[in-house]
Amino acid sequence: MKDEPLKNDIASYIAAVGRNARESSRIIGSATSASKSEALKQIAAAVDGARAAIREENAKDMAAAEHNGIDQPLIDRLLLDDKGIDQMIEGILQVDALKDPVGEMSDFSYRPTGIQIGKMRVPLGVIAMIYESRPNVTVDAASLSLKSGNACILRGGSEAFHSNQAIAACVTQGLVAAELPATTVQLLNTTDRAAVGELLKMHEYVDVIVPRGGKGLIERISSESRIPVIKHLDGICHVYIDSDADPEMAISIAFNSKVEKLAVCNALETLLIHADAAQCVLAPLAAQLSDAGIELRGCERAQGIVAMNPATEADWGEEYLGPILSIRIVDDMPQAIAHINDYGSQHTDVIVTENYTKSRAFITQVDSASVMVNASTQFADGFEYGLGAEVGISTDKIHARGPVGLEGLTSQKYVVLGHGEIRHR
Repeated sequence: MKDEPLKNDIASYIAAVGRNARESSRIIGSATSASKSEALKQIAAAVDGARAAIREENAKDMAAAEHNGIDQPLIDRLLLDDKGIDQMIEGILQVDALKDPVGEMSDFSYRPTGIQIGKMRVPLGVIAMIYESRPNVTVDAASLSLKSGNACILRGGSEAFHSNQAIAACVTQGLVAAELPATTVQLLNTTDRAAVGELLKMHEYVDVIVPRGGKGLIERISSESRIPVIKHLDGICHVYIDSDADPEMAISIAFNSKVEKLAVCNALETLLIHADAAQCVLAPLAAQLSDAGIELRGCERAQGIVAMNPATEADWGEEYLGPILSIRIVDDMPQAIAHINDYGSQHTDVIVTENYTKSRAFITQVDSASVMVNASTQFADGFEYGLGAEVGISTDKIHARGPVGLEGLTSQKYVVLGHGEIRHR
């Protein structure tokens, strides 16, 4: 019973945050493009002016992460130096430069009755985002929510608590300067896990939950939430090198897909190679990967070409997020597609081929959010897709799929225009 008052305090606090968000959503949802643009510019200026404070608070998080033995890739994602702050500012201004989707009218047509029917793009309302590690997500989520006319509630990870608070203060400063409600964007001021549980129950205030982090976090939110969730659990991405692939291109794409960044959801985890291409591609590619510190785990046929560790059944379904790559030799493209659809996570998958017919079959038959031809998996990103930024990458099939940018944070409603028409049954 000792913790009951605290639990009640958390519940009251989260309920107040939810009420404030709902009230703010009605204002920001009808705000003009000009006022939203002014807020984004003011936020960017506030971040620029708070560089020293942001670096100071980030240093506290970095010291705690190192003391707690957090893995180096996560520490790297936590760091906010001047370059990282510059990138945050650039991201805000890129979102500002995007076309405002709210109020966009489309698909109008006349019915035989004389009425005109079309659609209008509208905000979702209140978005709650629960995320880990990367403090730049705070400003990405705030910018995209604001531009798309949504209020948002942010709950960052404890490892970035001080950094997130410093960034959120800049967001609030920008909103107030633009004469928009300060509660349009609210960052929770607690790391208590009970706050997440309360947030997941607030269906009367929150319209959608967007989790961004490790598999454990996303599984918990998906199972506990009473609110719709936009999510992806794993990023098990594949590159298939076809028999008709250009070898030099294939090696370049596979290498970049794995090595450009390791601890990201769009990194290559399993490489599939057609048996006819394996002899000329695998050895030089394996040499490059080994030089880059990548551990190779392969099927028996791959091991017969290049010395590497044996792959187990579990490897085909593993998201390593680190310097490990599994490799399988396949007999043909249908076998590669079957492997992807059986073991993949419907995130991002690539074919490298010069054969147009095969490329068309691959993009038709592979059931993933992003399917690519002759390009690195690392392009599966909101910035690279021209979205300015993203709140995450969805592997769901309903509402939003792939990188979720401005349009993914809106919906459509029907608009009917008449001239006094009445219905007769």
